[in-house]
Amino acid sequence: MKFMKLGSKPDTFQTDGKCIRYVTSELATDVIINVGEVKFYLHKFPLLSKSNRLHRLVLKASEENSDEMNIVDFPGGPKAFEICAKFCYGMTVTFSAYNVVAARCAAEYLEMTEDVDKKNLIFKLEVFLNSSIFRSWKDSIIVLQTTKSLLPWSEDLKIIGRSVDSIASKTSVDPANVTWSYTYNRKLSAPDRIVEEGVFGERIESVPKDWWVEDICELDIDLYKRVMIAVKSKGRMDGSVIGEALRIYAVRWLPDSIDALVSDAQTLRNKCLVETIVCLLPTDKSVGCSCSFLLKLLKVSVLVGVDNSAREDLVKRISLKLHEASVKDLLIPARSSQTACYDVELVQCIVNEYLMHEKPSRALGDVGWNEKGPDDFVLGHGSLLAVGKLINGYLAEIAHDPNLTLASFIDLSQSIPESARPIHDGLYKAIDSYLKEHPDLTKAERKKICGLMDVRKLTMDASVHAAQNDRLPLRVVVQVLFFEQVRAASEVHALRNNPQNASHSTTNTDEEWEKTAAKDDRKSLKKQISQMKIKDEEFPKNVKLIKKNNKSSKSGLQLLPSRSRRIFDKLWIVGKGHGENRSSETSGSSQSPTSLAPGDTKSSGSSSRHRRHSIS
Repeated sequence: MKFMKLGSKPDTFQTDGKCIRYVTSELATDVIINVGEVKFYLHKFPLLSKSNRLHRLVLKASEENSDEMNIVDFPGGPKAFEICAKFCYGMTVTFSAYNVVAARCAAEYLEMTEDVDKKNLIFKLEVFLNSSIFRSWKDSIIVLQTTKSLLPWSEDLKIIGRSVDSIASKTSVDPANVTWSYTYNRKLSAPDRIVEEGVFGERIESVPKDWWVEDICELDIDLYKRVMIAVKSKGRMDGSVIGEALRIYAVRWLPDSIDALVSDAQTLRNKCLVETIVCLLPTDKSVGCSCSFLLKLLKVSVLVGVDNSAREDLVKRISLKLHEASVKDLLIPARSSQTACYDVELVQCIVNEYLMHEKPSRALGDVGWNEKGPDDFVLGHGSLLAVGKLINGYLAEIAHDPNLTLASFIDLSQSIPESARPIHDGLYKAIDSYLKEHPDLTKAERKKICGLMDVRKLTMDASVHAAQNDRLPLRVVVQVLFFEQVRAASEVHALRNNPQNASHSTTNTDEEWEKTAAKDDRKSLKKQISQMKIKDEEFPKNVKLIKKNNKSSKSGLQLLPSRSRRIFDKLWIVGKGHGENRSSETSGSSQSPTSLAPGDTKSSGSSSRHRRHSIS
């Protein structure tokens, strides 16, 4: 920190109680000046030789036959006046970043200019500011912090503007040229942790690009906004660094608890803070801030009642990075007017906005980024798969909410295109959770929600679980059983034709599903399966029968538990001869056995009939 010392005489100011200050001298004081609640007993001559305003006040008091004067609204208060008085007496005064602004505003008020005396206080303070304070990184920040209590004087004297410009200019310096001290308590990421060797072989860590963001976090939001606008106007700062600076500031000032966010004393302040951060986000919506941070801002904006324009801007930014989000990030608390636990409507808006950007990707066949800029941002198929997995997980989480309506669940599920769900294990898990949490659903409602799922896109693990799930409609269970038989029969057929390449030639669709499957969904399903009591002799031994006996129809049937096999046999017998009508009775995208296995039923009429006869 920089300092400036003026004067050489010893400090002879004394205190008498809290409200009286006087100068010890052989001469009696001849003027009383009231500044706020403090009375100063001083001498006229030293004051009049430095201050034009005091000269006029003394003359006016003499005309009124009074030796007492009142100064109202003095900038800096009694402390700043005492500094100026000591300067007039030639006493030693030390200036630093903490008191220089108050002294400068007080000197301006007292008109301590060059017209009165050469190298007066205003002149010397300006030299100190320009030659020392504004050349120092931390002093510039301290000075800017002290200006708020001295408005409008600090604004009129352009101290705020000069401080902001000084800070912004230093943030734009090449990090390699940063030689001053700064605060950095965060852990450097791998790309930023650059280590170089010094002249004598010592290891020297280079300065990170965002070295400055923590120091300016102590500024009030209005001053912080001015600094960030100046930093952005320089045009030399990466959007990612701007985003990191805003994130650090939000972490510093936004409370963690919901109660603190919405308390009467803090709501207005937090609302202003969020709206300011949103308006300072990088212009390029596709870079700068992580999706997690943007979603946290959106959560706070909902809680504190931020304006719709700010929320809409956040929704657009989040939609461009939705594939980076996590299920936890999407769990936005519902507004007071909603009965559900989470704001599903807001997530639906984010998904709809995302799909508006994703459609050009599917139309153009583009993967990655579009060179045209953020407004023409194009998402790749990989992000679509990630969003499909994300929404499946989100549906599974909100399904536990007893107040979640069936319509909200279905609308959000249907908003995701089929290409985003190469397998339906995650969707099945969400549907099962909803059925478990809402046991009072009607038969039609169960059929409707299960219609979201395509049983052909279930993996083996999910199919085994679904075949034994009492919560699913009976027809869905039948479809699951049938397609497992089709899969088993195709494996046997491939094994007969070419044992070595069977796994490659007959299970291409299974491999595609497994490659894109969500590992978390499969693990959770396996865990549920392991908890069920499946007889060891009923499933593993029957799998071996496929390879040993090569019974194309009956061997596939033996893969099923006895209960599911009896259900399948009974329904198949009852429905025999009505295969054409069954397709219209099944739910949603799931179809009847006869309509979904054209390759098996039409390849050989006699063999198809033989298989159906053997099952019955």
